[in-house]
Amino acid sequence: MDNTLLRPNASRNALRQMVFAAVAAAALILWKSEFILHLYFQDQTTPMGLVINGLIVAMFLLGMARIAVLYAAYARESVALLRFLENQKQDDVTALDGVPEESIISRRYHSMELLNQSRVPINHSALAAALVASESSRNTLPRFVNNSLILAGVFGTIVSLAISLLGASNLLQSAADVGGMGLMVHGMSTALAATITAIFCYLLFGYFFLKLTDVQTKLVSDVEDVTTNYLIPRFQVETENILSEFKGLIGSLQALVEQMQQSQSAFEKLEQHIDNTLEAHESATASLTTDISAIKDLLRAGFRLPEEP
Repeated sequence: MDNTLLRPNASRNALRQMVFAAVAAAALILWKSEFILHLYFQDQTTPMGLVINGLIVAMFLLGMARIAVLYAAYARESVALLRFLENQKQDDVTALDGVPEESIISRRYHSMELLNQSRVPINHSALAAALVASESSRNTLPRFVNNSLILAGVFGTIVSLAISLLGASNLLQSAADVGGMGLMVHGMSTALAATITAIFCYLLFGYFFLKLTDVQTKLVSDVEDVTTNYLIPRFQVETENILSEFKGLIGSLQALVEQMQQSQSAFEKLEQHIDNTLEAHESATASLTTDISAIKDLLRAGFRLPEEP
């Protein structure tokens, strides 16, 4: 697998874009500070506008913080994946040398190693589905924020229009009610401000949320490519491999049986040789006994010794 397929800079570029967007937003706020102060803070009859817009902004910032954390995490995962690939090209280092234990590729390596040791066939599809499900669960908060920002803007608009209608009702009851007119204008202004805030936050958040899903998809794809090209050939237990190993074991057993047969034949020859040696020894002993008896008779006759009783 070519290392150029791995792009750890994708997450870092997204983080840089987030910083650039924050600087641009701050510059826009400073440039239009008078308009923003007038729209959001001045002449506020009720605090409802601050509450609604503050809720939208707080939700937006919380989601962006979570996305930034995920960008940083995926940048580290890509670096770990590159380190793993570099280790595969070197014979004097282990596969996980310098790779963090909590990284995705390290967990995948240990999972496949455990399956291999258990002699269990590796289901790559199941591993890939589990990884996708695990990584998708990390997007729960960003996905919730992305789906809720527009709804929060609509909610703020509805609440603001309700306030405006309340002011209109007071105005209709009394033509001289200046407070009713102010409340109606305040409600319409709050509705406009909530809509602007929600749309701006939704567009900005939606862009970085899509970038996050792209980075996540690319990383998962890279992990599966590494698994296919490096881990499966190393750990996969296939039927062909088992039959080949079993055939080699049968061949070894046949060689052992032949060796045992040769040893048995050698033992039989040795036993026959020992039997022949014992027979020869018995013959020699019998001949020696006869010779000794003859010598005794010759000595007795020569020395004229009496016969043994």
